[in-house]
Amino acid sequence: MVTMKVFVLAVVTSCSTALAELIGVPTVPFTTSGSGAYDISRTETIIVDTRFANATDTQGWTLIPPTLNDFASTFAQDLNSIAHQVSVQSGDNARNCSIFLTVDNSTDYVDAAGRWTSEAYTLDVQADRIIISGASPVGVWWGTRSLLQQVVLNSGSIPIGSGIDSPGWNTRGIFLDAGRHFYPKGFIVEMCNWISFWKQNTFHLHLSDNLYNNVDIYSRERQLDLYARFRLLSNDSAVEGLNNHANESYTREDIDEIQHSCAARGVTIIPEIEAPGHALVISQWKPELGLDGQLDLLNISSPDTIPTMKTIWQTFVPWFHSKVVHIGADEYVNDDLTTYELATLYNRFVNAMNGLISGFGKSIRIWGTYPPQANYTNNISTNVTIQHWEFFEDNPKFDYISNGYIVINSDDAFYIVQKYSGSYPQRLNKTRIFHGNPAGGAYAPNIYDTNNATNNVPRDSPYVPGHIAAQWNDYGLNTSTYLEAYYSWRDNLAALADKQWGGNLTEQQYDDVFERLQAAAPAQNLDRNVKSKTDTILQYNLSSAENGIVRDTSGNEYNGHTDCATNNGSLIFDGSCSLTTPLSSKGQDYILSFSALQYHNSPPGPLFTGPDSELRSGNGTSSQLILVAAGNAFALNYSLPTDVWVDAALIGRGNRTFFAVDGDEEMEFTTTIGINGESFVWAPMQIVAPLGEIGGRGWKGEMREVELVGYA
Repeated sequence: MVTMKVFVLAVVTSCSTALAELIGVPTVPFTTSGSGAYDISRTETIIVDTRFANATDTQGWTLIPPTLNDFASTFAQDLNSIAHQVSVQSGDNARNCSIFLTVDNSTDYVDAAGRWTSEAYTLDVQADRIIISGASPVGVWWGTRSLLQQVVLNSGSIPIGSGIDSPGWNTRGIFLDAGRHFYPKGFIVEMCNWISFWKQNTFHLHLSDNLYNNVDIYSRERQLDLYARFRLLSNDSAVEGLNNHANESYTREDIDEIQHSCAARGVTIIPEIEAPGHALVISQWKPELGLDGQLDLLNISSPDTIPTMKTIWQTFVPWFHSKVVHIGADEYVNDDLTTYELATLYNRFVNAMNGLISGFGKSIRIWGTYPPQANYTNNISTNVTIQHWEFFEDNPKFDYISNGYIVINSDDAFYIVQKYSGSYPQRLNKTRIFHGNPAGGAYAPNIYDTNNATNNVPRDSPYVPGHIAAQWNDYGLNTSTYLEAYYSWRDNLAALADKQWGGNLTEQQYDDVFERLQAAAPAQNLDRNVKSKTDTILQYNLSSAENGIVRDTSGNEYNGHTDCATNNGSLIFDGSCSLTTPLSSKGQDYILSFSALQYHNSPPGPLFTGPDSELRSGNGTSSQLILVAAGNAFALNYSLPTDVWVDAALIGRGNRTFFAVDGDEEMEFTTTIGINGESFVWAPMQIVAPLGEIGGRGWKGEMREVELVGYA
């Protein structure tokens, strides 16, 4: 990247000042003063205002808000990763060559509806210092995100001036279906770190669900065996048997770690336990609670259903450090009942859960289902927040907002489904983000309907808390890797975050700055980038290993360590020894090439292993070449020959992954997706290169050369 001192601003000139926006994601209102700049390289300290060092935000969704001092320490780590190392000190005021963090309860800190917001901040850049004043510590935190982005985009030179920045809405973020596809805690935390850089504050985590229950063809026995999961794992006897899959679950310690790690960067985990629909896992636990003939629906007329759900919530509510939880409550049907009868039962269920959970000091959210009617005797309480997702379920403006309900916007205009869908895409619609207002202009959280403006409410409506973009795993665990959830959002989620905040970024501006910001987003490496001086990232000649060290001749000094012997120009893998590298994974694009000879008596075993994937020669009784990712094996109709040398290559290109031998035609790793028990589709897999260990744990053979390049 060419170093530039041109400030990334959108400017309207006026005599001695310029009214402008700092171009970032989101944009920042900013008025420059003159033509000078503050050079971030001058910064020696981050000073935390002593008066507010232990202050926290009490207005947000989290019950574990970091202190101003906590945020300052995290900011210092980020500044170190992007610019240089600075110290963190306490003090009463700003000093030369410092960034001063303080709290300033300004009346100018208002959201789109004109309400005071604790997430607002003032960025004041002077010739010799920077002051970030937040409505609360979390406001300061968002100010540090703006500052870091300007450091990246302006090569460390920040224009002198100031601006007040407030989010238009207090709910901004993403939803991930972890019920039908497990995601490890490290991935969730890394995602929190990433979305925080774009000032998103909400990660809605769907913790229970099942594959589509195709009752037209599934017997009761098959329904009881269909993939369904409850991700929370407790040893409480009250829920014994609800979760029998410990290896794909979250313990209380896991959930604590996830919530605290995400909160440290301003992101609140909103947990969802789904019922009475999408509840097959509960019927599999207690079959008597399932609706006869369709076990994914609980029989809410049964006297045991509500008490059972209360038991579940009583067990797990104490695990959650958020002021609000989500009880699901969507897509509940029963053809044996009239709409009135069904809505009466449904409302009884929701109101019962609301009464229980409010006793824990929390509010609830539900998916928009069975809107209130004048003839219903037990309409859902208006203190329940509705999350709209589809107009065939509700009209958020006329059904809910007109009746006094608060409605989060999760309209399916921005739904994503991994990896196949007859209805939804696999990537965010960029055009819709920048041109999604049917009345003209960009999308915003008050735009429930991207086609019909009459269904939308004014931007300043107090009934719109914000927007959450959802990603679903309708077809289960083998459709995708963990990282492919990120890939579906990678290119355009930040653009949507600008609109969720209330920014004014244009599509061209976004295209100009996104990749630079993405590369610098701190505390994450979701792209699985590897630093390299050239396109050749790693190059091992395995003919020798002096004192167990295998030299990297790429120039990057990624030297490996081995306990294997060498002989006749090869490294000998005896089934127990291995070669370890300082690397872990490499994301697309890449070519991992190697020359190998597999012994005829070699048992199945790994060739290359990393934290995200593993390339194996055989598994169990199969000799096929296999890539393992996210706990799933993706096999080729190919086996390595024995006792002959081959030149092989694992190739990651775009959203596809291939294997080639001796320059022959590339073979592709794909997944076979079952579609509701009726058909199959095949889809590509985007799997990163495994780099942490070569050999070990069974495989017997020899290797001569290993090379990794950053293109394909």
